[in-house]
Amino acid sequence: MKENQIVDSSFSAIINAPIRQIDIPEWCFSLPEKEYQGCSPAHIAAGFTTAADGKRMSINVESIGGSLMVQHYIETLGQKDHLILDSDSDVFTPNGRTTIHVTWELSVKPIDEHRCEFTNRVQSFATDEMIAFLARQGIPFDLFRAQRQPASIAHNQGETPLFAASIERAARRNN
Repeated sequence: MKENQIVDSSFSAIINAPIRQIDIPEWCFSLPEKEYQGCSPAHIAAGFTTAADGKRMSINVESIGGSLMVQHYIETLGQKDHLILDSDSDVFTPNGRTTIHVTWELSVKPIDEHRCEFTNRVQSFATDEMIAFLARQGIPFDLFRAQRQPASIAHNQGETPLFAASIERAARRNN
């Protein structure tokens, strides 16, 4: 899928809490909707459920670059300091509905005994459905990628410090 990659962006922020108090999956799968909304003006709604196979799932609704996205993030790695989620997300554009594959990776590593570095990495890939959707409109994939990247990268950059602050608050409650 690398040839269909749209974005690979990663940003980091400091969490003022010891790593032993941080549990990213617990934070993610119990994040109140208002807390999620407070992490970006583009965040509309969030919830959690399970996939058909019983894996935990985070449902996020947000608007990025003028497109409404419904993300169905399924946990593929769930460690206290490292969470990887994959989603075949629905994208609602002015020209119709399509899908995009998104991998969301959150991790922390200790800086010292009182602080951690949080990293928020988002990778997105065009699905076959999206490639066909773009082709029907006469939009070259490279043009779409070039136009999509700035909005996606800016979104990730803006939400990263706010996610870090939210994880920090959760860690303090875990103390």
